[in-house]
Amino acid sequence: MTYFAWLVFLGAAMLEVGGDAVVRKGLRGSSLAVILLGCATLGAYGVLVNTVKWDFSKLLGVYVAVFALVSILSGRFIFREDVPLTTWIGLAVIVCGGMIIQFGNRM
Repeated sequence: MTYFAWLVFLGAAMLEVGGDAVVRKGLRGSSLAVILLGCATLGAYGVLVNTVKWDFSKLLGVYVAVFALVSILSGRFIFREDVPLTTWIGLAVIVCGGMIIQFGNRM
């Protein structure tokens, strides 16, 4: 996996998490403009993540692991949520799955 792909996945995950947070804020504050901004951000995520030229199944399989990591870290450190141990364990399982998808053919 190239550094470019890692940067794309990290940027895409930040756009997806951020877009979802903006949509959530708009829904809770009843602001259509904020919801539309969140939708545009989610659209930008979709464009960015697909700039990596991989098979779709591998692309999204590995991306899900990056997204899960960014999501849980954002919840913990940006939104100050209490993340239970079971969530951290689940994250470890997801990241292991992403690593199998990415590096499994080399074994």
